[in-house]
Order: sequence, then structure tokens, then C-alpha cells
Amino acid sequence: MIDWFAKNMLGLPELAASSGQGVDNLIVYVHWLMAVLFVGWIIYFGYVLYRFSNKRQPQASYEGSTSHVPHYVEYGVIAVEAILLLVLAVPLWAKSVEKFPAAADSTVIQVVAQQYAWNARYSGPDGVFGRQDMKFVTSDNVFGVDPTDTHGKDDVQILNEIHVPVNKPVIIYLSSKDVIHDLKLVAMRLTQDAIPGLRIPCTFTPNKIGKYQIECAQLCGGGHASMAGGFVVVQSQADFEKWLASKSGAATSFE
Repeated sequence: MIDWFAKNMLGLPELAASSGQGVDNLIVYVHWLMAVLFVGWIIYFGYVLYRFSNKRQPQASYEGSTSHVPHYVEYGVIAVEAILLLVLAVPLWAKSVEKFPAAADSTVIQVVAQQYAWNARYSGPDGVFGRQDMKFVTSDNVFGVDPTDTHGKDDVQILNEIHVPVNKPVIIYLSSKDVIHDLKLVAMRLTQDAIPGLRIPCTFTPNKIGKYQIECAQLCGGGHASMAGGFVVVQSQADFEKWLASKSGAATSFE
């Protein structure tokens, strides 16, 4: 029922991450509440027009309504809103920012936003990221990977594509090279600011193989629209490993 309402009534975009189901559920519940309030107010407005029309009550009453029903309705609305906030919204937020999957069981990616592209870095087959230092940062090495570190020899750096295996948690460590950007993965129901000088973790679990657009949800300059040129590519585990092996050793070049 919730999925049908989200797709057919609200027109929500395709959901491609199991971690995003809670977001869709919250959106649906809020709209159900708004629908009930809308219908309720229409009915109440009609009742007021009928009950206090000049024909039914030509003499004005200055006593006002003595019914307690409006108070009960208000308390009910407050209770429902409190449930949506405290039982659904807050725990969903807390889970997304505090309860991360174990790195050993996840695909760990470093992402650096820049005007106007997305840089993604993988640790390569050895599973260890090479050392980084600001002094090594160049236009072809935006992550500042130390070229003398053997762990960085098989690292992978790629432009405007984030490859991930299906049904496996993904942890992204997000930063920015220049101004504030915002990584927005609509299909994954993920949005996170990319802030210079900070490396902010965010996570999602893709559950549908496909290619999904990356957008920037923060106005970042004249070429802001071109930030939508990136994609998340969800693959089978075998295809992901094959892709990663084919890119191994490209830590300081765009491919």
C-alpha cells in the first residue's frame, strides 16, 4: 500500500536502495496526515457555513462555541505529528548519521566534489587506501595520494562515476576541493553537503542494478547544472570486481 501510494499518487522517483525505504515511508505518512487535515478542514468549513448562516441564525451570538471537540481534534493532530517526528523521523535521521555498517562489510569510497565534477577514489584490490598529503594535490591527483606509498599503487581514481556492487552497504567519505557542494542521489534517497576541509561519511545500500544520476543540491557556481553529469553504477559483485580490477593502478589519472 505504501509503495503503491508513493509511486502512483505522489509520483516519487524510483527507489534503488533498501536504506531509502524509511524516507519514502515518512513522506507517505506525512502526506496521509495532510490529506486527512485537508478533508477535515473542508468538512468543517462546510459545517460552519451551514451552521452559522444568516438563515439559520439571523441573530449573532457572542458566546461562541462551547464544544470541546475542536480541542480534541487539535490534541489528536499534535499526537500524530509527535509520533511522526519522534518515532519515525528522529530515529531515521539518527540511523543515517550514527549507525554505519562495518567498513569490512561495505564498499568504502572517497568522493571529492569540485567545480564542476565528482571525483571518486577506491582502495583497489589490496583494500588499503594509499597515504594522502595536501602537498601532493594536483589537477590530476585531487586526493593528494603519495606516489611513493605502495598501498596507493593499485588505488583507483575515476571522474563522474561511482561504481558499487548491489545489495552491499556503501560508505562514502565526502569532501570538496573548492566550494560547498551537495551530493544528491535521488534513487538512493541520499543527500549530503560536501564541505571543504571536512570528510563527512554517509551511507546507503543499493538493491537494484542500474545507472542512476548524481546531482548537486547546492548552488556551486556558474556551471552548477553540469554537476548532474555524474552517475552511480550499481553492478553485480562479479561485474564490480571485474571493473575495479580493470581500473587498478589509476590512482592519479581520470578514466
